[in-house]
Amino acid sequence: MSDNDGKKTLGVRGGPRSGNVKQSFSHGRTKNVVVETKRKRVVMPKQGGAASGGAASKGVTGGDPSKRPAGISDAEMERRLKALQAAKARETQEAEKREADEKAREDERQRRREEAEAKEREEQERAERARVKAEEDERKRRESEEAAKAAAAAAAAPQEAPSAGRATPAKQPQPARKQDKDRPERQGRGKGRDDGRRSGKLTLNQALSGEGGRQKSLAAMKRKQERARQKALGGGESREKVVRGVQLPEAIVVSELANRMAERVGDVVKALMQNGMMVTQNETIDADTAELIIEEFGHKVVRVSDADVEDVIDTVDDKPEDLKSRPPVITIMGHVDHGKTSLLDAIRDAKVVSGEAGGITQHIGAYQVTTDSGSVLSFLDTPGHAAFTSMRSRGAQVTDIVVLVVAADDAVMPQTVEAINHAKAAKVPMIVAINKIDLPAADPDKVRADLLRHEVVVEAMSGDVQDVEVSAVSGQGLEELLEAIALQAEILELKANPNRAAEGAVIEAQLDVGRGPVATVLVQKGTLKQGDIFVVGEQYGKVRALISDTGERVKEAGPSVPVEVLGLNGTPEAGDVLNVVETEAQAREIAEYREKAAKDKRAAAGAATTLDQLLAKAKEDQNVAELPILVKADVQGSAEAIVQAMEKIGNDEVRVRVLHSGVGAITESDIGLAEASGSPVLGFNVRANAPARNSANQKGVEIRYYSVIYDLVDDVKAAASGLLGAEIREKFIGYAQIKEVFKVTGVGKVAGCLVTEGIARRSAGVRLLRDDVVIHEGTLKTLKRFKDEVSEVQSGQECGMAFENYEDVREGDVIEIFEREEIERKLD
Repeated sequence: MSDNDGKKTLGVRGGPRSGNVKQSFSHGRTKNVVVETKRKRVVMPKQGGAASGGAASKGVTGGDPSKRPAGISDAEMERRLKALQAAKARETQEAEKREADEKAREDERQRRREEAEAKEREEQERAERARVKAEEDERKRRESEEAAKAAAAAAAAPQEAPSAGRATPAKQPQPARKQDKDRPERQGRGKGRDDGRRSGKLTLNQALSGEGGRQKSLAAMKRKQERARQKALGGGESREKVVRGVQLPEAIVVSELANRMAERVGDVVKALMQNGMMVTQNETIDADTAELIIEEFGHKVVRVSDADVEDVIDTVDDKPEDLKSRPPVITIMGHVDHGKTSLLDAIRDAKVVSGEAGGITQHIGAYQVTTDSGSVLSFLDTPGHAAFTSMRSRGAQVTDIVVLVVAADDAVMPQTVEAINHAKAAKVPMIVAINKIDLPAADPDKVRADLLRHEVVVEAMSGDVQDVEVSAVSGQGLEELLEAIALQAEILELKANPNRAAEGAVIEAQLDVGRGPVATVLVQKGTLKQGDIFVVGEQYGKVRALISDTGERVKEAGPSVPVEVLGLNGTPEAGDVLNVVETEAQAREIAEYREKAAKDKRAAAGAATTLDQLLAKAKEDQNVAELPILVKADVQGSAEAIVQAMEKIGNDEVRVRVLHSGVGAITESDIGLAEASGSPVLGFNVRANAPARNSANQKGVEIRYYSVIYDLVDDVKAAASGLLGAEIREKFIGYAQIKEVFKVTGVGKVAGCLVTEGIARRSAGVRLLRDDVVIHEGTLKTLKRFKDEVSEVQSGQECGMAFENYEDVREGDVIEIFEREEIERKLD
């Protein structure tokens, strides 16, 4: 049996490529297989088939089946032909599309090339026209100069050569005209020969620069012609440099320096780099470096100081014809509880004192009162407590007349003397109001005598100070007091110019929750209007609203009018001066300068101490106990008064340290600072907000509220007294004399003593005296009477004593027995 079992070999017609493959099976059987490779047949349509389309396919389909490839039906043949035709059509379309895109790109490149060439030709034509015009102008100028020279020569020697004089101007310009005439022909035969042919075409630039487009101004055209003329003449003469006076502060930004010199910033930076300073335009350089750069650029240096920013504040003296009468400003001063506010109350016919905690004035009150005669008076009511010294001082500085209130039943007190000193320092006339004249214990003559000791001589004592006996309760003497004030104001002839920029003094300042920073301002000069931009101390702002002492909104406030000003960016210090400026930029600049100056001053004060001073202070502070506190008050004056009162509490052993004082409600940041420092928070007429209360409860920070400054000062003084070490005093209770010394086993030396004076106690301290010199101080180890341990031994009795850790006792020594007691100390 053969391998192929008599079967025909598998294969296809058309030149098969055969080969034998030996297959292996299990059990060692093998089999040879004939394998033939089948070549792929490609059907190519006839040449007329692609053009004739359906006819060719029909011919193929209906043709002889013997010419068709084997195994292919008519439908399959038709499908293959259609696919081939579709592929051919796609290739044709893609070729056409590529050709169209290439043509479009070529057209676009050609168009851009033509526009660029047209633009370049236009620029060349413009430059050529400018050059030709410049040469024509130069030629004419030369001709005129030569003609002038020839005329001058002819006038000097008319008889020498009359014909030469006429021929010279005629022949000289001839070559120039010929040269100018031939130049365009030579240029026309050059590179831009076809410029004349294309000059009539309209380009995009010509269309935009024509009618309806942006045209250059006449000045720009003149500048362009001048530049072209200078360029044609070989550069010409450079313009004369403008020398400027450059204002130079102590430090300046590079870009600002370039702006003040009117130079390019790049040139200034380049000059700085050439001088070895690698800076940018936004960096600051010092005045000395800037001066070198200014001189290098040929400008003049005008050195100015940072303080010159305040020069914008108008300090011009008013002309006499501009001054008009103004109401007097009266400050009521005196000792606490002498009836200052009640007296003002009676004058105003209001109840101001009822609104003050504890019945004492905590703030400077500013009020206006219109008397029955129609005159207007501005009153300032200052506190009388010792803590409000600075507030009284401010009241005396801004006032015209001081009314010194002295209680007839109490006479002159410490704050009365202080008020007298303030009035004398301010050189303000004084009127003495002897109050409480209706009380049975009133003694006005004693008041006058006490005032005499302080160099205040009233009219009743043949002096020049007016004194009026008044009663705020019954109203007695109020009219006389107002008449005395009006008389004094008439003598002073108070005048001010209302038609100028306002200037005033801040009497009080506070941070209102709903209105923001509020300042009580007494206008001294000019008229403060709503919308004015002002600077006050280290703060600035714009007047958002003006509120009078009655709580009404007003549009303006003239001289001697107290108003509340809203619109500040921060709370100013009481006593600061308010000035109105023109722009907000000026106000901000002045405020920033003042803030920087104050910060530098504080830093300089801190840096002025030497290392030795710091070490000495640290050594001193080792033995000083500090009570740290935080103070928040409702107004600036109260906070200032509390801080001053806290600074006075303490001695060499203990003191109060105010970590922070401010105006407004107690906030979370205050609680955080108090927790870090372990200090309480004291609120004067303010409260803690809800987050601050929660934070204080969580962190265990104590918050105390006060409305009367007496209570606050007393509590802090008591707390500071707790830091004082108790005073230890010794009390001698007895003496004993050693009669004999015994040596006891297990105890040591025991002194047999006789109590000569007082009593001997086991718990007391003892000193051993030998020849009246203390040789030991300690405690008793044992005290025995006979053989029994006792707690004390009376005078005249014998006992045995043994000292703790000491045995050098001798016969004849004296034992001093004493007790120590601790006495609690308090601050004065």
